[in-house]
Amino acid sequence: MTATSAPDRPTPEGTGPVVILGGGPAGLTAAYQLARKSIASVVLEKDGVVGGLARTLDYKGYRFDIGGHRFFTKSRPVERLWREILPPSDFQRRKRLSRIYYDGRFFPYPLRFFSTLKGLGPLNSLRILASYVRAHLFPHPEEKTFEQWVCNRFGRRLYRIFFQTYTEKVWGIPCSEISADWAAQRIQGLSFTSALRATLGGRASRNGRGAIRTLVDEFDYPRRGPGMMWEKAAELAAGLGATIRQDAAVRKIHWSAGRVEAVEAGVAGGTERFEGTHFVSTIPIRELVEMLDPPAPPEVRRAAARLRHRDFLTVALIIDRADVFPDNWIYIHDPRVRLGRIQNFKNWSPDMVPDPKKTCLGLEYFCFEDDALWSLPDSELVLLATDELVQLDLIRPGEVEEGTVVRMQKAYPVYDATHRESLQTVRGFLDGLPNLQLVGRNGMHRYNNQDHSMLTAMLAVENILGAQHDLWQVNVDNEYHEEATERSDLEGELERLEQTQPRVPRRVRA
Repeated sequence: MTATSAPDRPTPEGTGPVVILGGGPAGLTAAYQLARKSIASVVLEKDGVVGGLARTLDYKGYRFDIGGHRFFTKSRPVERLWREILPPSDFQRRKRLSRIYYDGRFFPYPLRFFSTLKGLGPLNSLRILASYVRAHLFPHPEEKTFEQWVCNRFGRRLYRIFFQTYTEKVWGIPCSEISADWAAQRIQGLSFTSALRATLGGRASRNGRGAIRTLVDEFDYPRRGPGMMWEKAAELAAGLGATIRQDAAVRKIHWSAGRVEAVEAGVAGGTERFEGTHFVSTIPIRELVEMLDPPAPPEVRRAAARLRHRDFLTVALIIDRADVFPDNWIYIHDPRVRLGRIQNFKNWSPDMVPDPKKTCLGLEYFCFEDDALWSLPDSELVLLATDELVQLDLIRPGEVEEGTVVRMQKAYPVYDATHRESLQTVRGFLDGLPNLQLVGRNGMHRYNNQDHSMLTAMLAVENILGAQHDLWQVNVDNEYHEEATERSDLEGELERLEQTQPRVPRRVRA
């Protein structure tokens, strides 16, 4: 075993090196921010590519995402950072078009009041309205589950049509076992009445400020996918002195006397030890606890083991047709197929497809690693995806030229009935390691958007410099929810601190 540290360079008040576990949006944001402040850091990324869930993959010139990643935010520091990493010429303004496929028909999403009722027919519409009225006259007194949360806002009938099937595909458990925390975080502010207001003329603002986030109808997108952003972020951070280590899987985290001392990672067939004054983790909390050496107390290990994730695979198909459908993405609410969502990457950016006469679709399947679907050979998954597209009458037989498969572990933190209690137990223990901070989606076991993950990393860097931000308040306090019109206290403090820092030299940004 060899001892390794980040590059030796002057750091304020002896701070650094900072060891960052994971090279996704949160980890690379932390590395870049630290580098801008002349603090040494090393990023340990287990894969051979940076970007995490926001990477962009290339198959014979066809580029596709792990899901879709819109670039919009109400956080001014995050937006400024995006513009600093990529020049304006690398961003495209895209009009959002997403629909729900149900019962052989398309419905707009976000839901539009009159078009939704028209598509469902007069009898079904009357039943939906009656169900909605009943839900408001006799609501669930408590909103502990996703089912209760949605039914109270839309009525049970609309819940069954437009929420239950797709949500249970995503999570693999009944909606009655999914915590209401997930709905409150992801679709806060969306309701039957907000859909009616949007139909009657309410529009989202251009950059997402002052609007319910679920209703934002325009977004920015890098012309060659979100991976373009994170590849450039890694390049800029390295140019300022950060060390980016790919194919470096963390195996052990050594701690004692109330602090983390070092981590071990598998690198180039061996093991290396990385020491630091501070540690920032974006890896799943369950894995983090399992790696602690000496082991965490038994009750902490048991709590961490209860934190589950949903895994995800994308089947990218090349279609011999210039235009298949106009949407950026479509939600599949059809119980006949296992398919959950379809991305049309050409409609995210024309630069994602090398041949304008072709289309690249990303068919998304949600599963667990021990499911039979996860283990199917790639060739069988391509056939399954092709057959389901034909079954849904979205393509004709023979139009698929070829395809490829990408599997992504631990894509979605599961919000089940035990996750909150388990997370509190683990947090209570990790709070005793003050030089370790958790950021990002998996690092906090929170279904964060990309901008939320970045903001937690930016605040973590300020904490390393002496601030005392509570990272767990990002995307929790009402001031930062989707319907907010003002900045949160955390964001305002970050913006004030950023005004005092030096700008990145132009030669590095080029």
